[in-house]
Amino acid sequence: MATVLGGVQLADDWFEVLEGEFDTPYMQKLAAFLEAETKSGKRIFPERENFFHALNITPLADVKVVIIGQDPYHGDGQAHGLSFSVQPGMDVPPSLRNMYKELEDDVGATHPGHGFLEGWAEQGVLMLNAVLSVEAHKAGSHQKKGWEKFTDRIIDELNRHHDGLVFILWGSHAQKKGAGIDRSRHLVLEGPHPSPLSSYRGFFGSKPFSQANAYLEAQGKTPIDWQLGPVEVKGEQLGLL
Repeated sequence: MATVLGGVQLADDWFEVLEGEFDTPYMQKLAAFLEAETKSGKRIFPERENFFHALNITPLADVKVVIIGQDPYHGDGQAHGLSFSVQPGMDVPPSLRNMYKELEDDVGATHPGHGFLEGWAEQGVLMLNAVLSVEAHKAGSHQKKGWEKFTDRIIDELNRHHDGLVFILWGSHAQKKGAGIDRSRHLVLEGPHPSPLSSYRGFFGSKPFSQANAYLEAQGKTPIDWQLGPVEVKGEQLGLL
């Protein structure tokens, strides 16, 4: 693990390709902003050690699928560094509930009784938000502070130096962020966001999970097991519903 941003840990394989970003003016400005916010007593989500959790749990060499989100959840105890995912014990957010509905219709995976998506990340699903921090209870508060440029660099690395990846872009924000992905070398699945406001405009029935697996298998890669298992919260097991 490499230490960056004043104490945040980043996996060595990701650090090798992103090292130069931490010396750029925009990243130094972002680091100063985060430090000032913390010193002023503001609460930031996720916890600092989880800023790069998506990268640390899904090594660069293992990435198969990229699901792009926007901002971390800003409620207490929710965010832990993976897009769409919440920590064990938290209520499943509406967008993720809709993802579970589509999962069941698409590949038969049932609701796991929680919203903790590390089981996907451990198989090579990079759950990447465009912005990697947020002030507590202030949605979008860390937008346009530098994170977007950093995560653009991550996407660019995956796009240019890797082949046969699946990029899942739900909603206009993710689609704009992934506009430069080379469709001749990767599968790009675009569709409406799974939020209750847009899910009925074509998200349901889009079958992104089976499409992703079919592509991976055609590339000779192991498909993703989308069925999440149970997790434990303080000794209590949250199992399949």
